[in-house]
Amino acid sequence: MDYLAFYDLRQEPFSVMPLTKFYYHSEQHDRALAKLQFAVSAMKGLAVLVGDVGTGKTTLARRLLDSLPEDEYEASLLVIIHSDVDADWFVRRIMGQLGVPDPPADRSAALTQLFARLAEINEQGRKAVVIIDEAQMLRQPLLMETLRGLLNLELPEQKLLSFVLFGLPELDAVLQKDAPLAQRIAVRHQLEPFATATTADYIDHRLSLAGRDAPIFTAAALDTVHAVAKGVPRVINVVCDNALFEGYIRKAPAIDVDIIQNVASDLGLHE
Repeated sequence: MDYLAFYDLRQEPFSVMPLTKFYYHSEQHDRALAKLQFAVSAMKGLAVLVGDVGTGKTTLARRLLDSLPEDEYEASLLVIIHSDVDADWFVRRIMGQLGVPDPPADRSAALTQLFARLAEINEQGRKAVVIIDEAQMLRQPLLMETLRGLLNLELPEQKLLSFVLFGLPELDAVLQKDAPLAQRIAVRHQLEPFATATTADYIDHRLSLAGRDAPIFTAAALDTVHAVAKGVPRVINVVCDNALFEGYIRKAPAIDVDIIQNVASDLGLHE
């Protein structure tokens, strides 16, 4: 028997993977999603969401992508994994994401082909949206200039391409290095850690989706989880996952403060 069976769970409730099934409708996440949906629906051009590590940016990016109907949007998600990305790679990747096969190596020819594809999407009555996760990695000045140029691809009174950038707070500083680009930010939102009550509701929400009807964590344990995780969703998941395993080893019917404190100590977390 593993901890899932011991606590009557159908699946892991606290996986750190950004699973959209476990999306939690916190007030701030729903507000952020609504603002970003407004930005792309109105083709505002550039929207930015920032937040510290573990606050739910990647989950929200996937949630945004899933919320955009295919018959209304040509939308894609691009994850930047290193800071060596250059402008040529960026343009070619966006073209590939938007359905342009074999983009030419010549920059001007590529942009001409991209414009034609964006015009085609617009004629279909759809909107082109590129969502970029880990956007703080886009640090090269020429790349920022290229992004600004892509935002200039438009028809009279109609923008052809919208970007939504998700990144760490340092993304603000990256964008400010290109003042004309920073001035084009039409919508911005910053994610914050959960409040204590939100942490407790978040934990209950995930347990319920995983098949558990009755509480597992005591009220004091929930407060302690919030304190050691400092309200950061990803850290909450790690603490709770370890706590369930520790509780299973102890054969504890409930997760109490002692279990949370022991897990936190093992993880190097402190209130």
